[in-house]
Amino acid sequence: MGTDDKQATAAVTTAASVTTTGTVKRYATAPGYRVNVRSGPSTQYPIVRALAAGSTVPIHCQKPGEWISGPYGTTNLWDNIAPGEYVSDAYVNTGSDGYVASRCA
Repeated sequence: MGTDDKQATAAVTTAASVTTTGTVKRYATAPGYRVNVRSGPSTQYPIVRALAAGSTVPIHCQKPGEWISGPYGTTNLWDNIAPGEYVSDAYVNTGSDGYVASRCA
């Protein structure tokens, strides 16, 4: 497989895991995982709810917090998916190791 083929495959894979609703993109969570949603960017914050396996989430903004290892690597980025609700970016298929949304205020 050539470089162009790999890039095309990566673009298709990324496009398949992202949907857009208005101006906020939704991203797929890691398949087979029930992802805990917390009230802040750390496992020290209470669990607000758990997402069902195969969920998609909107990312309104992102902020640094506790380092977490998951299916998509090790990161300290946390995704704000609703007011007062955060999930570790290590469990969200954003296709990036960095920010895909603005930083939370």
